Amino acid sequence: MFDTEEIKKAFDDFGKKVVKDARSNLAAKDKDVSGNLSRSLDYEFEGYKGGFRFVINMDDYGIFQDIGVKGTKSTYPETARAQEKYKTDGDNKPRFGSGRGKKGGLTKGINKWVRARRFQFQSRQEGTRGQFLSYESTAFIIRRSIWNKGIRATEFFSAAFEKNFKKLTPKIEEAMSISVDKLLDFTIKENLR
Repeated sequence: MFDTEEIKKAFDDFGKKVVKDARSNLAAKDKDVSGNLSRSLDYEFEGYKGGFRFVINMDDYGIFQDIGVKGTKSTYPETARAQEKYKTDGDNKPRFGSGRGKKGGLTKGINKWVRARRFQFQSRQEGTRGQFLSYESTAFIIRRSIWNKGIRATEFFSAAFEKNFKKLTPKIEEAMSISVDKLLDFTIKENLR
């Protein structure tokens, strides 16, 4: 038995801070062109007799931005460290070429990103040097690079979670001790009847 309201208050504060910090990290790293990932960040707290449930939600691709994705030929050091740190192992490590992802998802996403940013590489070939490549050609070059090298880990969410989790533990301990005090008071009063 514990005071759900005290615990809810601690988790509400924690959830708000994690979401705010994760959004700030995303903005600082310029990794959310559409803003969809930032808008998808949210948390839920559900208290019930004898327990509670707390979940932080985000779009599925948020995990790929957070801990990165291994490429088919190489991996960024940040990605290797993040995947090791958060104990992703074996088949659970996000990587390209695993055959588990959505067919055409990378192509569609990069094409959309290139057009949204109005981003085009310039040609290096003799005779056309300096001319802008088409969006499709630019997207192809980016896709090939991402496929081979992977996605660099940003830890936009992990860093926000860890920073605020350190502050959550004392608040939960305090809420639980308040609950223990209330339980003791209740037990003593019931036994003195």
